[in-house]
Amino acid sequence: MGRRREKPLLENVLIEAVAAEGNCLAHVDGKVLFVPLTVPGDVVDVQVRKARKGFMEGYVKRLVTPSPDRLKPVCKHYGECGGCKWQILPYQMQLEAKQQQVVDQLERIGHLKLPAVSPILGSEKEYLYRNKLEFTFSSRRWILRGEDPESVAPADRCGLGFHVGGMFDKVLDLEYCHLQDEPSNALRNFIKRYAISHGLSFFDLREQTGLLRNMVLRTASTGEIMLTVAFGPEAAEYATAGGDDADPVAVSERTLLPGSPAAEMLDTIIKEFPQITSLNYVINSKRNDTFNDLVTHVWAGRDCIYEQMENLRFKIGPKSFYQTNSAQAYRLYSTVRRFALDKEGLATDSKYVGVDEKPVIYDLYTGTGTIALFLSAMASKVVGIEYVPEAIEDAKSNASLNGITNAVFYAGDMKDVLNSSFIDDNGKPSIVVLDPPRAGIHPDVAEVLMAASPARIIYVSCNPASQARDLAIMADKYDILAVQPVDMFPQTHHVENVVYMALRRGV
Repeated sequence: MGRRREKPLLENVLIEAVAAEGNCLAHVDGKVLFVPLTVPGDVVDVQVRKARKGFMEGYVKRLVTPSPDRLKPVCKHYGECGGCKWQILPYQMQLEAKQQQVVDQLERIGHLKLPAVSPILGSEKEYLYRNKLEFTFSSRRWILRGEDPESVAPADRCGLGFHVGGMFDKVLDLEYCHLQDEPSNALRNFIKRYAISHGLSFFDLREQTGLLRNMVLRTASTGEIMLTVAFGPEAAEYATAGGDDADPVAVSERTLLPGSPAAEMLDTIIKEFPQITSLNYVINSKRNDTFNDLVTHVWAGRDCIYEQMENLRFKIGPKSFYQTNSAQAYRLYSTVRRFALDKEGLATDSKYVGVDEKPVIYDLYTGTGTIALFLSAMASKVVGIEYVPEAIEDAKSNASLNGITNAVFYAGDMKDVLNSSFIDDNGKPSIVVLDPPRAGIHPDVAEVLMAASPARIIYVSCNPASQARDLAIMADKYDILAVQPVDMFPQTHHVENVVYMALRRGV
């Protein structure tokens, strides 16, 4: 067997522009070179790690000359943590890159005819903007640069923080995260100290053992706080008996015994942080961290917190989906409403099908019904569909809470629920709002929508690439009248995008 060819070290490379997926790019020997954690104008030595016929990928071995635009990272974990990679990039440059990303993907992937894309709506908060973060407990934390693995004491090997990119079993222990306002850092650090001092086991992601697995912290703009602690299979030792040990749902139905180590930890948390509105737990014996299919239990306080948007209140439970940037969520939903009302008169041309004065509106992938309820005042009826049953129960509660009587909600897989019979039963939609997961919509859903032919489709996406693919399917019948990017995630390359489409007559 021949010796593997070593990848070259490229010296004095000038970084030219921001590229996709948070990288920047340069050109070397006729090839495009993608390099993360750089800024246009940097001169760097790059170690190539992947070389293909038309491009290369590498990482910075040495920063030779920093760009005049390069910023000092705010976070001490920058470079070790996989998030917030754009801290070194001025915010205006971040916005410009995201705007271009939307245009490139809609044109390059979808081959779509676009109007002038509206300037991206930037976030007023560049940090401390998230209302939800999930932290992972690990018995094998990531060993930092400069640390000697052999000299790290066993207690110091435990970590509570974020997964390291590309390392499923490694977690970066966080001292301070700049994404979520307090008590996020104080609470996380207190729980870690308590767990170590009381000998509570951190989860081993390889062996799938341990007591403490994850914690999810939500903070609402109303000031309310929700903490959900996910215990691992070891928690079954401290819980009531019953059910099949091999059935994760049955295990999750068990409740913690008072006085057990897990129960004492929860009692101490609520004592130290009495401002917590809702303290919950789940026993998760599955091989993955998701608990949407498991039973959650309230330990202290309410089973929910509330968000406020204009005159609407939204109930949020442990499993609810809600946009993680509350302030930008309002701007996003306001954009959807503006397009639904078509305040600019974009679809007044006679070549487009008109909308009923009080239209039937479908909100697909509705989550807790936020967009549906936000649009309810302009509709004769709003219909929401969502996969997570608990989210639909929240949506129904939100409708009742706000005195909205023209909204109906259904739980189930979108491709199974949305069909011609469903439309016959609920009324033909004049307006459809789509807000799917990153993968976009299923082809069956697109087929039903094309058959129903609503006058307007407003497509909200966190992934312009899958959005472009889906829009291309609809291009035979619909024109794109407006495109509005929204920055929900400063310091990252992620961008939300809203596309407004109108149905052409006679198609």
